[in-house]
Amino acid sequence: MSRTTLDLWVGFFVAVGLGALLFLALKVGNMASSSSGDTYAIKAKFDNIGGLKVRGAVKSAGVVVGRVGEIRFDPEAYLAVVTINVDTRYKFPRDTFATINTSGLLGEQYIGFEVGGDTEMLKAGDTIKKTQSAVVLEKLIGQFMFNKAAEDGGKK
Repeated sequence: MSRTTLDLWVGFFVAVGLGALLFLALKVGNMASSSSGDTYAIKAKFDNIGGLKVRGAVKSAGVVVGRVGEIRFDPEAYLAVVTINVDTRYKFPRDTFATINTSGLLGEQYIGFEVGGDTEMLKAGDTIKKTQSAVVLEKLIGQFMFNKAAEDGGKK
């Protein structure tokens, strides 16, 4: 093989390798669009969203049913307003409960839906009334340590 042919093949395989790395980075970073189907947007208001991010998963019974579309702050109510894009294949009752959960002890945060028993379903533009904010691990540890210090201080 001549030198130019060899250089051409090496360049080709380097380009393919870089393309594969880019593809994997987008998949791991959740940047690639995972659902090509239609969605409808609903909103939920939370006191604290913790580390929830745009494009974060929305799960019901452990199955991904949508993605977080937008996160914004409501300056009048002092709440975080999360827009959730739910796949049109899935319908949820109006009394669905939205919670912010964590995958594992220190994993990524996602929104979990716990369905209710209402016969009327959520429609595009509706707001989920029942929500539970994220549990902030640092806050819990701080409260635990403060309580322990108060108990120890009273015994001495």
